[in-house]
Amino acid sequence: MKRTFNVVIEKDEDGMYVGSVPELPGCHTQGATLKELRENVVEAIEAYLESIENEHLPVTKFLKVQKVEVALQ
Repeated sequence: MKRTFNVVIEKDEDGMYVGSVPELPGCHTQGATLKELRENVVEAIEAYLESIENEHLPVTKFLKVQKVEVALQ
């Protein structure tokens, strides 16, 4: 069985790519390139799902990313 997850990708101050999986709280990893990040994200998701397999923890549902404008004073 295959399942698709959303990954939020950011670039940190050291130039590393950081990926977080909103549906899996605490599931995040990094890589020097986008290719490396993708490989690491797959490993992180597999490890996360394996670790919760016997704990019956819920997987949240990702809805969307939304921009919010805030006035600065």
